[in-house]
Amino acid sequence: MKKPELLAPAGDMEKLKYALAYGADAVYMGGQAFGLRAYAGNFDWAEMEQAVSWTHDLGKKLYVTVNIFAHEPDFAELPTYLKHLEELKVDAAIVSDPGVIMLAKEVAPRLPLHLSTQANNTNSYSVRFWMNQGIERVVLARELTLQEMNDLRPKVDGGLEIFIHGAMCMSYSGRCLLSNYLTGRDANRGECTQPCRWGYALVEEKRPGIAFPIEEDERGTYVFNSHDLCLLPHLPLLKPIDIDSYKIEGRMKSVQYVASTVKVYREAIDTLWEQGEEAFQEKLPRWLEEMDKVSHRDYSPGFLFGKPGASSHNLVSSHYVRDYDFVGVHLTEEKMADQILKTSDENISWVEQRNNFKIGEVLEVLTPQGECWSFEVKEMWDIEGVPMEVARHAQQKIKMTVPREILPYSILRRAKSEKK
Repeated sequence: MKKPELLAPAGDMEKLKYALAYGADAVYMGGQAFGLRAYAGNFDWAEMEQAVSWTHDLGKKLYVTVNIFAHEPDFAELPTYLKHLEELKVDAAIVSDPGVIMLAKEVAPRLPLHLSTQANNTNSYSVRFWMNQGIERVVLARELTLQEMNDLRPKVDGGLEIFIHGAMCMSYSGRCLLSNYLTGRDANRGECTQPCRWGYALVEEKRPGIAFPIEEDERGTYVFNSHDLCLLPHLPLLKPIDIDSYKIEGRMKSVQYVASTVKVYREAIDTLWEQGEEAFQEKLPRWLEEMDKVSHRDYSPGFLFGKPGASSHNLVSSHYVRDYDFVGVHLTEEKMADQILKTSDENISWVEQRNNFKIGEVLEVLTPQGECWSFEVKEMWDIEGVPMEVARHAQQKIKMTVPREILPYSILRRAKSEKK
């Protein structure tokens, strides 16, 4: 049985490079229009061309989201946009609107099309319908159970994709009007403000000013704040279904999130497919520990085993679990434009600060290959060679002494308990 594609989010060029360095087979990204993440970094045309070239040079694939529910004015610019994607030879456009699909087939017939989870495909009949319209791959609705996926797969010949990790929208297949209603920003056109994560209380119309807490009872849940999806422990159950692509959510997330989740799922997929379930189960505790180091909400299996109940919602707060601080990245050769940054000494490393840290703190190094390792910060200097006690300026370039070489694309982070 072939391995599934590991598909990772690329909110900007830096995240794209980290996703690929840590083992993604493909990335998905958005241009500066017509996608559902208007506040991600996204890519202009020059950046998109660079992204396609970088990805294809590595023998990997790149998909572009064009998954808004389009309104009539959108069709003035869409033909040019779709033609340009075709010219760039992106590996597919991810679409959801039938009108956009129809237009793409007319103006960009060589542009492969994947159907977004926004189209909420929950059965083999709808999947086959869309494949008859020229769709090459369908991203299944997140509301499907394991049994439903098992039943659906043999009835469909085309490509199937599922989400295996990341934030879960509380609304059916992500179709939500809360943001539009409360803030005027339309979630179905890329502008979601995530009001489902806000705190709510009940107010009775004859008792203005008196707020009653929203609680869970036997009838169901009265909050919107869903847990994050994590299907890592359940990959052995998914393997026999023969899904073509496993997708990680998170174009708005940090470089650390992208690197960590991609590395874990890369190792997990390779272990399960190449060494078997026994080896997978032996390594699972370490992978789950790594998943807890990225910023996340409590994890759940989503709909995999049936309709989620209160155990898949956070009834107390919408706060993230943040046990580690992301403090820096190793400066790759391409970022070290200033010759002063060049060094052949493996005990010296240049990093770019992302959160303040100081002498005496213990930092952990997440690296694309091999195990994490830690070291104490003993010496560091700014770009002028001036000794530093604290790295407090965002994206400051810092030279540090390290006990061993830090590999390109490594991430530096600090356990909260180590923060001083």
